[in-house]
Amino acid sequence: MNLAKVGVHLTSKMAKYTVVMIRHGESTWNKENKFCGWFDADLSELGENEARTGGKMLKEKGYTFDIAFTSMLKRAIKTLHLVQDELDLMWIPVVKHWRLNERMYGGLQGLNKSETAAKHGEEQVKIWRRSYDTPPPVVDANSSHNPANDIKYKFVDKQLIPKSECLKDTVARALPFWYDQIVPAILSGQKVLIAAHGNSLRAMVKYLDNMSEADIMALNIPTGIPLVYELDADLKPVKHYYLASDDQVKAAMDKVAAQGKAKK
Repeated sequence: MNLAKVGVHLTSKMAKYTVVMIRHGESTWNKENKFCGWFDADLSELGENEARTGGKMLKEKGYTFDIAFTSMLKRAIKTLHLVQDELDLMWIPVVKHWRLNERMYGGLQGLNKSETAAKHGEEQVKIWRRSYDTPPPVVDANSSHNPANDIKYKFVDKQLIPKSECLKDTVARALPFWYDQIVPAILSGQKVLIAAHGNSLRAMVKYLDNMSEADIMALNIPTGIPLVYELDADLKPVKHYYLASDDQVKAAMDKVAAQGKAKK
C-alpha cells in the first residue's frame, strides 16, 4: 500500500468518523485574479464544472452525507448545491453561517492580485495573503465592500463583523463554529460535508493537524477537490487525503499559489 497516496497524516488509531471538506470552485473574481474576501462573487463556468467534478468524485467513491455546512457567500453555496445535485442529496439540511466565510481582505478586496504585487512587491502581497498575523489595510467604513453595509449580515453583531483579517483572525472566527455546530453533528453520527473557502478551511485544517504557523502559511487548498478527514473517537485525524491524483492536486495547488505573483 502506498501510504503517500492514502493520506498525509497517519496514526495507529482506528477511524470512527469521516468529514469531507471542499473548497468552492473558481469564482468570477478568482478568474480575474482579484482579492475577493467577503465580496459575493459568483462561480465562473470553470468553477461550476469544478464543483460538479468534485461531486462526481464523491459519488464514484460512494460517499453520502446527512448534513452540510457552508458560508453566506454564493460561490460556496452554489458549489455545495452542485455537489448535492451530483449526489442526489438536495434534500439534506444545510447550515449557512458567516463564520465559514472567506478571510476578510479589507481594503484589498476588488484589487487585482498581480497588479497589487507589481505596485507593492510580491513579498508584501505574500505577507498580506499568507502571513499568519498581519492583516491587510482595513476596508473603508462607507465602501460597498464593507460587510457591515451588507443586508446579509444585518442580524450579526456589528462588533463581530471584520474590517480586515489575517489568518489568525479567521481561525479565531471559524473555530467556534467548528466546536458549536460541526462537532455535535459529527458526534451524533451524522456524515458531514463542509463547502467553504480557502482560508476558512485552512483554519480547520490547521486545528485538526496541529500545524505550525509557518506550515499553514505554505498550504494551498485546491478548488473543487474533496478533502477527506478520517477521525478517531476523540476527533483526531487518523488520515486525510484528496480524492484526486497527486499530480492533479499539485497542479491545482500551484495554480492557487501563483495568484499573488506579478505578471512578467
